[in-house]
Amino acid sequence: MPEIRKDPVFGRWVIIASERGLRPNEFRAPAGGAQAYACPFCAGNEESTPPTIYSLPAEGGGWRLRVVRNKYPALEAGGSSENRHEGIYDRMDGLGIHEVIIETPDHDRRLEDMPAEAVADVVRTFVQRVKELKQDPGIKYVMIFKNHGRNAGASLLHPHSQIVGMPMAPLRVLQEIDGAAQYFRERGTCVFCDIVKTELAFKKRVVSENAEFLAVTPYASRFSFETWILPRAHSSHFETLTGGAALALAETLKTVLGKLTASLADLSYNLIFHTMPVQDAEAGHYHWHIEIMPKLSHVAGFEWGTGFYINTVSPEDAAEILNAGRKFKF
Repeated sequence: MPEIRKDPVFGRWVIIASERGLRPNEFRAPAGGAQAYACPFCAGNEESTPPTIYSLPAEGGGWRLRVVRNKYPALEAGGSSENRHEGIYDRMDGLGIHEVIIETPDHDRRLEDMPAEAVADVVRTFVQRVKELKQDPGIKYVMIFKNHGRNAGASLLHPHSQIVGMPMAPLRVLQEIDGAAQYFRERGTCVFCDIVKTELAFKKRVVSENAEFLAVTPYASRFSFETWILPRAHSSHFETLTGGAALALAETLKTVLGKLTASLADLSYNLIFHTMPVQDAEAGHYHWHIEIMPKLSHVAGFEWGTGFYINTVSPEDAAEILNAGRKFKF
């Protein structure tokens, strides 16, 4: 079973999950003469994954979306939630839930190429799964993320996303929430609501907008072509998203990912939902959002050593390139 260990200096938790190293990797070329790789997420290969937890039926039979437990989980059910002390160290069983959302039975269909309603199905499934996982009081935070491409850490090409329910909120999330709370105490407004207002007025960093959502290259972008998607109306919890807003979010996702794909060759990216811990009440100071980070370069020694990021493409230039559909090369 995975284990969670606490760093005594930073207070951050680290998951030790040795079995994750056994998961298949489609990007590794098979040894000479090896049998062709069979994708476990393709229709017809359902026996290669754990049983279906949730699915949406396709017209004419079969499925158009499927949710399964991750066969090589970072966290898993069972074990003890007890925090065990060993001298200066703390550890606990890697208790949690790790699911995979197989977004389509089509191996080569990217999210931005799917109909808006199909992408909305993916978004609604995220909402459904978060609501289901939060019924367990031991689950404090639910992380939704998508790794696309070799450089983003994906091991399978087939379009999929992941959901991890964990027994504590990550330090990175808590720092963001604390920063938003400090801004709220000083100014009396939500920093993310103020970002939406500022970017709508400035316009030069806007990548996409509709009645429900705004996509921007953020003012202090850490990565070239980093893009955020923010609800225009204040909401701290993603799982409160309504069905109609899911379609508007799907349209925004299609637009943003389409622009990134059109401008950046061999696009790899990490897409992460940022939201409040699921057992917390609605908060006036925090605003859920999505962060998309293309992987065009590697985080190197200076960034790791200082915490400062070096971005070689300004967010203003990035938005201009994306909106013009120009190809960009480093």
